[in-house]
Amino acid sequence: MSAPRRHTAPVPAPITRRAALKRGLAGIFAYAVAPNLFPSSLFGRNAPSNVLSVGLVGNGLICSSHTGTLLGRDDCRIVATCDVWRSKAERMRDRIEKSYGSKRAGGTYRGVDLYARYEELVARDDIDVVFVCTPDHWHAAVARAAMLAGKDVYCEKPLTLTVREGRVLVDTARQHGRILQTGTQQRSNASFRKAAEFIRNGLIGDLKHIRTRLGKFPPALPLPEQPVPADLDYDRWLGPTPWRPFNEKRILGNYSGGWRCYTEYGGRKNGDWGAHHFDIIQWALGMDDSGPVEFIPKGWQGTPYQTHVYATGVRVERVDEGLKSMIEFTGAKGMVGVSRNDLLETDPPSLAKRALRGEEIHLYASDDHHSDFFSCVRTRQRPIADVEIGHRNATVCHLSGIAEKLARPIRWDPAREEIVGDPVAARLLDRPRRALYGLL
Repeated sequence: MSAPRRHTAPVPAPITRRAALKRGLAGIFAYAVAPNLFPSSLFGRNAPSNVLSVGLVGNGLICSSHTGTLLGRDDCRIVATCDVWRSKAERMRDRIEKSYGSKRAGGTYRGVDLYARYEELVARDDIDVVFVCTPDHWHAAVARAAMLAGKDVYCEKPLTLTVREGRVLVDTARQHGRILQTGTQQRSNASFRKAAEFIRNGLIGDLKHIRTRLGKFPPALPLPEQPVPADLDYDRWLGPTPWRPFNEKRILGNYSGGWRCYTEYGGRKNGDWGAHHFDIIQWALGMDDSGPVEFIPKGWQGTPYQTHVYATGVRVERVDEGLKSMIEFTGAKGMVGVSRNDLLETDPPSLAKRALRGEEIHLYASDDHHSDFFSCVRTRQRPIADVEIGHRNATVCHLSGIAEKLARPIRWDPAREEIVGDPVAARLLDRPRRALYGLL
């Protein structure tokens, strides 16, 4: 008589770190419930398998800054880059390969692949995260495509070009379990966090008003047509925006203007510095999932400054001249002013050194925006500038621009995300897109 056959369960194939990340939170749970299958070193920062592969989309000014930071990290590796202007992508590739080559001579590094279309880059199975460094009018499409392809995203600010785009990105991130960090890095600065904590804890009393300075861009002047460079896909650069004749000044970004001057591609200073400072104000007021209820353009019935108003009555004024700090909070008991370079000014002066007590509100602490992002990619926790936060902040930028464009106040319902009683203004919550460049 033969021995009875033993029925054994098939041995499951090991789940790699990349496979877990692609599955989002469910992948992390899989690791947690089956520790025998996954070594404890799998998610350690120094584990060889835990070096995150990065793809860059948009190789201009801000990408150069990110690249410098990423090249100095040992927990990530840039493996691909994408730009519609071939020569820019080649310069970026050469910079990256030179840096890695000098550090890893004789290693297994195989170089950086170039792409003209982001769809090909995000389709790669070996890329974990995508940095979206394009002009604003491409943020939503690239970020959404990356998340749909199972990638986590670091997206430059402002998160979107329109309010509707922001809600689409939030829904996509939530439905697919993706991490999205918005590039509002002031949240990862101790002075800005400290200022926000002072306000959240009422340490200067009831707020009277908030003022911030954003600066100014030059006027968006007509540009003469120039020949399109042979290695530039100019139609692709324009993407969903209206067709305009090529001029290099239109497409090159710089801190004094370029494409940032044109509302086709961004929100001018509301989208440029406003995305930074309005974000800190939202944080300080506890409005990360909400926002103001009224937007008033400068000059309306004598209003001296561009203004938005919260339901509490707190007014935020854009004062571009004569303001010492980048953001100033004025309350019944004092003032808090905060700027970059760790500049924190308070009245009374002793407030600047006051430590928070245990029972007081302590805000999310991040000392480095990139590190916070990479940590959240691994843990699947929401980052300090999560997609919803980025969307709500960008909404303040967009609605300020809509009020300015129409030269009249608009009322906003932040719970329903609707403009109240103004169908003309409501049509500006999104924009028409050229054929072949739809968002959905």
